[in-house]
Amino acid sequence: MAQVDPKSLIRIARENGGTEAAQPLDLGVRVRELRKERDWTLEQAAKQAGLARSTLSKIENGQMSPTYEALKKLAVGLGISVPQLFTPPSKGQVNGRMTVNRSGEGAVHITTTYEHELLADQLTRKQMLPYRARIRARSMDDFDGWVRHDGEEFLYVLTGTVRLFTEFYEPVEMKRGDSAYYDGSMGHNVISTSAEDATILWVTSLA
Repeated sequence: MAQVDPKSLIRIARENGGTEAAQPLDLGVRVRELRKERDWTLEQAAKQAGLARSTLSKIENGQMSPTYEALKKLAVGLGISVPQLFTPPSKGQVNGRMTVNRSGEGAVHITTTYEHELLADQLTRKQMLPYRARIRARSMDDFDGWVRHDGEEFLYVLTGTVRLFTEFYEPVEMKRGDSAYYDGSMGHNVISTSAEDATILWVTSLA
């Protein structure tokens, strides 16, 4: 199998919108940086790319020159194009992080008032914390005081009806399709006002 000429890939990158100032990078360093941006171990990255762990380790440490087929697998696994392996990231470049949760696959945490299903929990260092919640509480008496936390929060009613209590506002009656955005450090609680447990989507910022 023929080995890869980095200069030819730089040319391809330029032809596809890359900068004329782009300079070849150390492939091993670039691959390691891309892997760490995704918080992947060598094993995880190798599995995503369909390569042996030892092969990926040798690429990162500059101990082998990969074939084009190996580079294509690596690029697909990282969610980028092959030329992007050889060009420096530009400011604001998308890093390609992504995860998919199938229905019912989220991590479940149950309390006396809520049943939370954490979404996208495979990703670390997120800027948002999304989760689906089943509202079990029926009264403010079910809570041990206000819920408070850093950041801001978005609430969207998926099923049933709820009443949103906040520290500085009158309670708000909400039905399917209604939403609210509020300061998470302000005391807040949600109860279900429908016969069945209501479900809502919550997204909390982690800033």
